[in-house]
Order: sequence, then C-alpha cells, then structure tokens
Amino acid sequence: MATATRLHTVPAQPHCVLGVFVPAGVHQPDIQRRQLDHLAQAGADLFEIGLPYANPALDGRLIRSAYHRALVKRDVIDRTVGAVAHAASLRPTVVMTYWEPVLRHGPEHLARLFAEAGAAGMMVVNLPRDETLRWHRAARAAGLSTPHLVPRATADADLRTAVDGASGWLYASASTGPTGYRGPLDLPALDAFAQRLRAASQLPVVSGVGISSPVLAAHVAPLVDAVVIGTRSSGLCCRTRPRPPP
Repeated sequence: MATATRLHTVPAQPHCVLGVFVPAGVHQPDIQRRQLDHLAQAGADLFEIGLPYANPALDGRLIRSAYHRALVKRDVIDRTVGAVAHAASLRPTVVMTYWEPVLRHGPEHLARLFAEAGAAGMMVVNLPRDETLRWHRAARAAGLSTPHLVPRATADADLRTAVDGASGWLYASASTGPTGYRGPLDLPALDAFAQRLRAASQLPVVSGVGISSPVLAAHVAPLVDAVVIGTRSSGLCCRTRPRPPP
C-alpha cells in the first residue's frame, strides 16, 4: 500500500506505469472486488477510483452513466470507501472526485475517511483556486497526496500557480475533450505540454482521457510517466513502450 509521501515513486519507474480508472459503486461490492482483482492480475500498477457525482462536467457519456447508476443505489460514500479499501490492498490507489462532493461532505472528513481506507491520494479535478489551500491542508493532515489536473490551455504565466502545492503527480489529459473521447490525439501538443509541466515541477506527469486503444497507449507512453485507461480498455498495457531515460 502506498503512502502519500511516496506516491510519486509509483510512476517514477523505468517503464511507463499503467493506471486503471474504475468508477465506484456501479456493481455490488463482491463484484467490484472481483473486478479490481482481475485488473490487478491483468497488469494494473495503480488504481484511480472515481467517487460518483451527479454533474461530472469533465466526463463523457460512459462515466456519466456509470455515476448515475451508482447514485441510484445510494450509500455512495460507503460503496466508494469499500472500493478504495480493496483497491488499496492490491495497488496504490488515488480517489478521483469533483469539489462539490468534497465540500458537501467536508474536506477534512472526506480526506480522513479515504485515508483510513488506504488511499494514497485524492485528486479534485475541478479544484477552485480559492479553495486550494483549504484542501491541501485537509488532505495533508490526513496523509494524502494531492495530485493536480492541469488544463493544457494553462498559460505559462499561470503554470507555477497551477502546480503549486501539488504532490504525487501532475495530470495532463491526452485529449482536450471529455472522458470517453475516441478520436485522434495531438501527440506533439501533449508532448510539449508534458515538457512544460516538467519545467515547472519535478513531479511525474500522468496522462489519461482519450487513450482508447493499445496503439494510442503505445504512442502516449514514451511522453509521460504513467498512462491511465478506463476499465473498458483494461487489456491495454504501456510497458511495451518504456519511457526513454531523461
């Protein structure tokens, strides 16, 4: 199980690490545990567990549908805690969430809850700038890393502010569209952005969103430290294309 202080060492490997995103609470707990077991056995190096939310603005149809199915079943927090606890028993695990659920349940409470379940970090994908300090304090008090999702459109003048206080890693989406995007990727633009992030921070760079095939994963892998895929793409593995040494 990873701790926050060494979460950044997970993607800092000689090969491109494979992360798998799993929305919590869609299936019954026993089925969710078997799903996570299968993904770990298939080669997942880390898990991102999505906390269901009714208005996931950055997500596409598939994740929105999954979150809706989970929310209908209620007990979302308990189901997500259970998924995190099992995932963390298998691989280092990060919770993916939006700010509204964090605010509604209380940053301090939610951070402690997931830390106690074994999470190594929590990434709030739409963290408001004026709430950043509060969230960082709550997460670090609980022992969680705070990865940042940094939009590709972030100007150079704002980049250091965008990465300030981040820990664990920086997340650079492979596509500028929502999750579930299945079109071509602008790989030169992603590469340039990853280089900009590395110039602004020593944290590893993780990429996901739009990596919809093994071919795309192989092309993205040399550009970043970890590739994250959705559960429908669980057969992908980026280890076949090791990241070149710096």
